[in-house]
Amino acid sequence: MAAPVRTFKHGPIRARKRLPVDRGGEIPISTHRFVLDACAMSLRKILLIPDPRLRQKAEPVATITPELRTLVSDMFETMYDAPGIGLAAPQIGVMQRLIVVDCAPRSDSESETAEGDDPQSEETPDGQAAHDEESATVAEPDPIAMINPEITWFSEERSTYEEGCLSIPDYYEEVERPAACRVRYMDLEGQWIERDLEGLLSTCVQHEVDHLDGKLFIDYLSRLKRERITKKFKKAARLGTA
Repeated sequence: MAAPVRTFKHGPIRARKRLPVDRGGEIPISTHRFVLDACAMSLRKILLIPDPRLRQKAEPVATITPELRTLVSDMFETMYDAPGIGLAAPQIGVMQRLIVVDCAPRSDSESETAEGDDPQSEETPDGQAAHDEESATVAEPDPIAMINPEITWFSEERSTYEEGCLSIPDYYEEVERPAACRVRYMDLEGQWIERDLEGLLSTCVQHEVDHLDGKLFIDYLSRLKRERITKKFKKAARLGTA
């Protein structure tokens, strides 16, 4: 899912281009967060519509292998570089049921910080960074890799976000989805996780899981809008300008 450029009630949405690394070159393992070696990542080409692979259904991941870990590393690097807040494996031509997301808010000022720098922040007694009313708050990165994700519940309440897609660059449209959902997935340690999601993270995960079934966010738009967007990308593909 592309990083929207507009501001919502959750604040400005910006994608983190790179994960900060400690001096050892790694990010600590946690249950939901992905571990990657900063030197091992590489960018993958993101498929654009009308590539037929974006309409195919992905196959379940059978085993967690070193190759899968490398794939996840590359997916995060590709997503951050795009920039985006979510990416599904089929978007880079890998037909496996695997998605990565990171919906942590990001301020414009942080995006200008040099790679490897650690901005100073004032700590409160409870360990949380003090909030400056005059500037945007920067949340910790929250990269999540979901293997074989399955949404098992949707809320009746619905919400609308302006969505974009890395496979349909520069197009943003409001899409209505369930406001909350429950997702079950395997992490990179082989553990099954079940999480209740809401807000932007819920929307992002729903968007990425759709990719695994060959569904795009433009499928939620009117037929006229969908055909107009598709026609433009088909023309670009014919002319070799996509």
